Amino acid sequence: MFRHVVLFRVRDDVADPDVSVAIAELRAVGEWPGILSWDVALSLDTRKGRVIVEDGTFVDRAAFEEWRVTERHLAAGKRMAAISDWWVGDWEPN
Repeated sequence: MFRHVVLFRVRDDVADPDVSVAIAELRAVGEWPGILSWDVALSLDTRKGRVIVEDGTFVDRAAFEEWRVTERHLAAGKRMAAISDWWVGDWEPN
């Protein structure tokens, strides 16, 4: 199993409709054979601004490595780079 969690801090000048489009695109990126679970949501805690949470579990690291170079993932990365900064946590649970 391989875990992939990303916190996207959306820039303050980004309009709400653009955030909705980004969330939809991130959800679509989770449609991949090697993914066991995938969840994308806007954080309920807005004290530090709008944060999109992406929480994915892959079958294994190899599945993650295959997924991360897909066109869909690369396109989502470009969109997110235009509207946010992010922090990634990747690990293999014990």
